[in-house]
Amino acid sequence: MQPEGSNGTSDGGLAVPMAWLYAEYIADELLRTGRLIPVSTLEFRAGRDTLALTIYLSDAAGELSGIRVVSQLDEWLSLTAYGHPWRDWVHTRFLALGEEARERGDGGDPDLELARAAWRWLDGTELFATNLDPGRPDHADLPPGLDENARVWTPAWQLGLPLGHLAMHLF
Repeated sequence: MQPEGSNGTSDGGLAVPMAWLYAEYIADELLRTGRLIPVSTLEFRAGRDTLALTIYLSDAAGELSGIRVVSQLDEWLSLTAYGHPWRDWVHTRFLALGEEARERGDGGDPDLELARAAWRWLDGTELFATNLDPGRPDHADLPPGLDENARVWTPAWQLGLPLGHLAMHLF
């Protein structure tokens, strides 16, 4: 069945999550262009999902458009910058989008469900990676400074955030 509406839905038919798929596509292209990490790794998935969440959740007007991607890079860079409370921002945006969906009476937004699934994976998965934040209290046993050989279990989103940020700079 071909969707009739531009938002990926038709009258009672199949709902296609176009906003999420487009955000994921943009994130994938940015990471591939940067050539920071092999595509087949969990680290790449962490970067792609983190960046896709940033792109999807920052699109407050629901107008993701290819022509606006370059103009939104600065916003995405500020959202993924070191020290920005990204995790808190994600929670706030999910609450706002959930409330908007309830007000519209839209209980099954497929874009929002895919975004939530990506967040569950990012927040619930830890990857064994270089310690990017040696000052964290739970890493007190490690000497200060960045040691590329010091590896710790890190939530996937914490690894994906700098990957996505760097990929945008390289774009």
